[in-house]
Amino acid sequence: MKRIKVLLSSRPKLLSEVIRFLIEHQPDMEIVGEVLDPLQLLHASRKAAVDVVIITPLKANGEPKICHLLLAEHPLLKIVTQSANGEAAYLYQAGVDKKRIEEPSGHSILGVIREALSKSPVYKIRSKS
Repeated sequence: MKRIKVLLSSRPKLLSEVIRFLIEHQPDMEIVGEVLDPLQLLHASRKAAVDVVIITPLKANGEPKICHLLLAEHPLLKIVTQSANGEAAYLYQAGVDKKRIEEPSGHSILGVIREALSKSPVYKIRSKS
């Protein structure tokens, strides 16, 4: 089974550790890197074959401009953003309006990631190998 490759770009450190802990305990997911700076995020996404990027924006309910750049370069990428206070989360995909994750708990975010990737024809093909 192909594992979902996740790149983290999360602040503050405690939130990053919680997200890391959740993902590390998922049999179908693996963390392929963690960066703090948007330029590092662009570089890391170009270098690694990433399925999902999880970003914690600096401002509560802020929309990271990096999402648009990442999706322009990687249209199959799924991006999850979560506010630093954990009260709001969104899923970004190319060609689709951002989707608010109604219950921004760790397990619901993981479910949204799996659901979004299950609808991706390219991911279905890659996951069979």
